[in-house]
Amino acid sequence: MSSTALPRQGRRAAVVGISLSDCGRIDDLTPYALHAQAARRALADSGLDRSLVDGLCSAGLGTLAPAEVAEYLGLRPTWVDSTSVGGATWEVMAAHAADAVAAGRARAVLLVYGSTARADIKAGRRTAGLSFCGRGPLQFEAPYGHTLVAKYAMAARRHMHQYGTTLEQLASVAVQTRANASRNPDAMFREPITVDDVLSGPLIADPFTKLHCCIRSDGGCAVVIAAEEYVPDTAKPPVWILGAGEHVSHTTMSEWQDFTVSPAAVSGPLAFARAGVAPADIDIAEIYDAFTYMTLVTLEDLGFCAKGEGGPFVDAAQGRLLHDGDLPVNTDGGGLSACHPGMRGLFLLVEAARQLRGEAGDHQVCRPDGTLPRLALASGTGGWFCSSGTVVLGRD
Repeated sequence: MSSTALPRQGRRAAVVGISLSDCGRIDDLTPYALHAQAARRALADSGLDRSLVDGLCSAGLGTLAPAEVAEYLGLRPTWVDSTSVGGATWEVMAAHAADAVAAGRARAVLLVYGSTARADIKAGRRTAGLSFCGRGPLQFEAPYGHTLVAKYAMAARRHMHQYGTTLEQLASVAVQTRANASRNPDAMFREPITVDDVLSGPLIADPFTKLHCCIRSDGGCAVVIAAEEYVPDTAKPPVWILGAGEHVSHTTMSEWQDFTVSPAAVSGPLAFARAGVAPADIDIAEIYDAFTYMTLVTLEDLGFCAKGEGGPFVDAAQGRLLHDGDLPVNTDGGGLSACHPGMRGLFLLVEAARQLRGEAGDHQVCRPDGTLPRLALASGTGGWFCSSGTVVLGRD
């Protein structure tokens, strides 16, 4: 179809291009360069001409994102989104992009991200944590040293108290995620670990030891979402956006109604209802995992197990989260082992699409009958369970 044709409304949207930039330890590239690298690779993967791209989603870089990123990439989009809700940003943006395609406001949308978080800290260009003192309601927590990891640790402790969740069960998330990473040559950490390794590590914030927490890496990625009439021109099979949901909960901990419930309890059911599927239909799940507790409670809130049953569900003895388990989760190794440049949500979409296209290599998931997965879920969480975006993707 000609790129000058008038768009029509009611169109379906598909992920037609995906790519990672260089990831891991990147000392010689800027965040902008990682954006450009990922964007070029994703467009090449899609097979579409860059002139077709009239939409851009960007966040986390510059004071005028996405204008600065568009200029750097040589794009002049007529539809943009700079929604920033932390780690859930990219699932929310994917939903917005699909809506823009359906409404006839965009033909093809580029979602792109890049960060040199690790390199910046190593070079002394920024500190390991952000200070929120003086920023709105957070000024009342920051003076007391209430860090991001402390907020998650408090929530984990509440779940342990209320439901009997154990440290060993939380550690099981890290163990299975590392096992998945061991099959992924792009993962930053691939050496297998045990529950004892997790429990005996240095304490970061009770009850989290080091291996309960995500790694810090550099890297970027990109996704191209296009309208259905351009799918015949793409180089790879489409991955359709079937349904999505988003929700914001709180910023101040005192306004969080229940430490054992994440905003995925709202975004997940919305996504499933709009996609017309249920949790039991999902073949693989890519879950934001800055900390082990995030994976556990998000699985509960998405409906993969009942509230309070997340501990037994993720227990390493069951192996459910492994690439050949009942519900493969974070098949690339997740933020706990593969990469975590700061905003990992877009990586979830890339990995989900890669799995559905059958391009994951040694860490490819297959259904029990040997066929490729049909349905995948990507669920991002932002802040300290402040926001959630959930997207259901499918091959058909």
